[in-house]
Amino acid sequence: MPVSPRPLRKLGFLTIGLFDPADPAAGHESTLQIIELGERLGFDSAWLRHRHLQFGISSPVAMMAAASQRSSRIELGTAVTPMGWENPLRLAEDLATVDLLSGGRINPGLSVGEPMHYDTVKDELYPNSSASEDFSYARVDRFARFVAGEPVRAFSGRQGVVEEFSDRVEPHSPGLRERLWYGAGSRRSAVWAAANGFNLLSSSVIFPDEDQDPVFALVQQSQIRAYREAAAASLQAPGSARVSQGLVVIPTDSASSSQREKYKQYVHERLPRTRAPQGPRRMLFAPDLIGTSDQIAEQLYAHAGFQEVDEVAFALPFSFDHEDYAQILTDMATTLGPALGWSPAEVARDPQ
Repeated sequence: MPVSPRPLRKLGFLTIGLFDPADPAAGHESTLQIIELGERLGFDSAWLRHRHLQFGISSPVAMMAAASQRSSRIELGTAVTPMGWENPLRLAEDLATVDLLSGGRINPGLSVGEPMHYDTVKDELYPNSSASEDFSYARVDRFARFVAGEPVRAFSGRQGVVEEFSDRVEPHSPGLRERLWYGAGSRRSAVWAAANGFNLLSSSVIFPDEDQDPVFALVQQSQIRAYREAAAASLQAPGSARVSQGLVVIPTDSASSSQREKYKQYVHERLPRTRAPQGPRRMLFAPDLIGTSDQIAEQLYAHAGFQEVDEVAFALPFSFDHEDYAQILTDMATTLGPALGWSPAEVARDPQ
């Protein structure tokens, strides 16, 4: 096994939280149980995908609030919340509240851009302003300023006998601003994230520049390096600009024969999209990594993007069963993580 020059420091996982529309409560409960299992296994973080008008988690804030009361240590994040669906001020209030409830464990991951299939929903989402809504970086910047506690208005103080008004978002959660992440798929977005004080989430989907060869690992490596250079130029404190990589990883060490066959079929069906750039922006998909933990670790050590990071949030596959996710997480924590130089966090024990 090759020796990593940068042992893995933080191990997290990402889940979409699927559910049966006829019984959505069961799927949400399964996701909460998976987060609880992740904490017991020593994972550093659990991240939730954000889905609207689909059979996935539409309200990660509510899910993180519930998970915060069923866990004590594991960090909770979103990867990512599309800001085009959000009111920045209201989201700042909700996330600050959940961050305080969790004891400062929330890591909001954000993205910008027009909501997916906007034409089908714009009249309901923004009935009076759909043509003028700003889906640029300015939207997430406004949110970050609210989280940081910058003034929202000039008005504050007492009105009447008991009403007290603040000029900033309340509650204020100190430290939350430093735990904001940006999900960047391009070099331009990575540089913007660094220059504006966001940590970087780099996933299994990226966009190369026009002059770059469409080789996923090399493009991801170049984006991470550009981010670090921009962070240094913006005079961020060393170590404050964090980078996390998120690939789909499926260890099979303890999987049953039927699980292995299911996993192989899943990877096989998704492989064609990784062989060539997709669409006008030449979107690149990373191949899913499947095999024993030793086999996956060897592939990761050879991956130019992975070589740049010491944090990961490995993505769980879509449409698997609860037992599959439990097996995959267990193998990640007990076999794959240690093969990458990671040590599980100490699990708090109930007092006797």
